[in-house]
Parts: sequence; structure tokens; C-alpha cells
Amino acid sequence: MMKTLARLVGATSLLFALTAAAAADQPLKIATSAGPVGQLVSFAAKLAKDKGIDVKVVELSDWVALNEVVNSGDVDANLFQHATYLALQNKQHGFNLVQVDNVGVIAPVGLFSKKIKKLDEIKSGDSVAIPNEPLNGARGLILLERAGLIKLAPGKGFSVSKFDIIDNPKNLKIIELDPAQTYRSLDDVTLALVNITYLIPAGGDPKSALAIDRTVDDGLVLRFTARPDKKDDPRLKAFIEVFKSPEVKQFIEQNIPAFIPAGFNS
Repeated sequence: MMKTLARLVGATSLLFALTAAAAADQPLKIATSAGPVGQLVSFAAKLAKDKGIDVKVVELSDWVALNEVVNSGDVDANLFQHATYLALQNKQHGFNLVQVDNVGVIAPVGLFSKKIKKLDEIKSGDSVAIPNEPLNGARGLILLERAGLIKLAPGKGFSVSKFDIIDNPKNLKIIELDPAQTYRSLDDVTLALVNITYLIPAGGDPKSALAIDRTVDDGLVLRFTARPDKKDDPRLKAFIEVFKSPEVKQFIEQNIPAFIPAGFNS
């Protein structure tokens, strides 16, 4: 019986070894959002290829799908989200995804309009669109407060919501929309909080923001995310080391300057 058990253990170990070897021979698959973050990951993938690391970049526009493909194992990791959004996704969809490493970027958000040129042109009863995603919705409300348009209950930070508005002298109508829809809503609303990740692919100009939030906060950093059993994948670790390079940081500063690098080696 002991010999049989030993053979079973040996066979299982061999199977694991063969599986790991097969995985190592496959390209690393990274899912990301289309647009500037996708451009960034693709640039890093080209650098990685020069170092013998094969990386396949998969761009998706659906933020839920970006986590679903990681959870299912169809891809090895993704890069598009901050910790707050990840926690929400894990809770809502039963995922158990984790952030990998500290390196990443912060995507600013801004208040944009097609109807006014300055915030002091806002009239009583005007409508303002903010994301229905908690963190970026809070960033929008905080920007409105900084502009003197509303007043929020103190001490709530990024957990603030529209229900925490304690003064709204212009009776602004706060409309919550899917983050991908706020830029498109500019034809209908006076003002909208738009994430730069969506603004740039839609043809918007970050410089046209009437107000912009460039807060540097650890909770705002978009980082690589993976399943717990994939976070120590040698291929992923090797790619992240390439991503941390000065060349990638320089790409951010020169090609997507609205974004803020975080956790880089230099």
C-alpha cells in the first residue's frame, strides 16, 4: 500500500511539474482597458519581448469582464483598477482577486462641460453627472465642493456620497451614471465628472477640464490584479519588473502626461 501511495504522490508531483512547465512556455496574458492604459501595457509588453518575455495584451471595454477573465483563468492578470473598485468587484461577484506589487498609475478625474467655459457659469437647477462607482463618484463630489458649488458632510473622505451633500445652493441635480457614460452625457448635462481613462479614447482633451483631481493617494493607484494562485507566477513577476523600468515611466510622462506614475524604481 505504501508503494502504491508513493507512486500516486510521484505521479501527482510529475503532473504538477509538467503543468507548471507547460504554463511557463505559454505567453503571459494581461487584460487591460482600451485607451491610454492599454497603450501603456502594450508598450511594456514590447519592452518585455526584447528581454525574451512573451506577453499577450487583451483589451476589453467592459470593466466587469476584465475581472471575469482573470477569475476564470482565461488571462493571468489585468491592469485597470484601484483597490476600492477591486474590493467592490470581489464582493459583488464573489471573486477573490488580489493586487500584485505596488507599481501602477493614477488616472486623474476631471469636471468637463460642452455648455459652459467656467464653473461660475453654472446656473440654478443645472444637472451634473458623476460615476455610480463609489470612489470616482466621491472624487466628483469633492471637486464640486472645492469649486464652492456644494458642501459635504465633513470627515468622510472618499466614502462620501450624494446623500452627504448638506448644502446645495444652486440646487444642482446630481445624476449617477455608469463611468463609461459620463463623457457621453455631456450633450445632455451641464457638467460631468469624467475619468481620464474614458476621456482620451473618446477624443476628449484632459486640458479642457474645468477642474481636475490629481490627488496622489495609495487607494487611487491602478495596479496589476491576479488570482491568489497566479500572483507569484514567475512570468508575471518578470513582466512587472520590466513595467517598473525607467523606460515605462518615461512613456507615461511623455505620452500620457495626465497620468501619475506610482511605485516605480526611479
